[in-house]
Amino acid sequence: MSINFVTDKVNLKVDGRVATVEMNRPEALNAMDTDVIRGLACKLKEISESDDVDIVVLTGKGRAFSAGGDIKTMLSNMNESDFLPVMDCISELIITLYSIPKLTISAISGAAAGLGFSLALATDYIIADKASKLAMNFIGIGLIPDGGAHFFLEKRLGETRAKQVIWDGKMMGSEEALKLGLIQEIASDGLQETLDARLSDWLSRPVQAMIKTKKILAEKNRPQLLKILELEKYGQQKMRETMDHQEGIQAFMEKRKPNFIGK
Repeated sequence: MSINFVTDKVNLKVDGRVATVEMNRPEALNAMDTDVIRGLACKLKEISESDDVDIVVLTGKGRAFSAGGDIKTMLSNMNESDFLPVMDCISELIITLYSIPKLTISAISGAAAGLGFSLALATDYIIADKASKLAMNFIGIGLIPDGGAHFFLEKRLGETRAKQVIWDGKMMGSEEALKLGLIQEIASDGLQETLDARLSDWLSRPVQAMIKTKKILAEKNRPQLLKILELEKYGQQKMRETMDHQEGIQAFMEKRKPNFIGK
């Protein structure tokens, strides 16, 4: 992927030692199409090369962090030959975000669902607004989580609870997500105020020591994350061939409850 990829669907702002990367599809609740995925990866690579930035904030413009993958363009209308390259783009984005030699914070307002939630889980710290809603809801359209979600959920919850969250696929409020350990902090005084307080705290610390710890753990875990991403890629391809997935997509488009048959 060229780091010169240009899109207006991702904004980058640098303020001192803090870079803010903002998904910019508010009209689609920041649903992630290929432009957003590639744009995020490119902005993160650009930041990675800067010695001046220590912290990266990931957020979404408007009413949501990200409603997930753009179902209409990425699932229902995509040729099979296009699917695996898109999954490779997702993998590159997740590896880049997880491994970036900076501290990363997801600031969530509104929905963080599906791939959008996977993206948030790839950061070091998640702050969610009190009214935010989080969901690993791939199961609702007969798919499995991707974006490394199996890796991140298992790391945070353990295998048994990770499976439960994936299989339930329900929408969680911020309090439930905090109790489970899926997020680190609820913004009790407003999202921006809570984020500013966290940034101020981190910037007053020996950040390079924090980043070194992150790099050691990321390097240790990288082979496992790569393996999970590969398994998700081919597992998702298989799920796309199922009758339940076709029914899930049809029900989503028709805004009705799906009738799954287990095939």
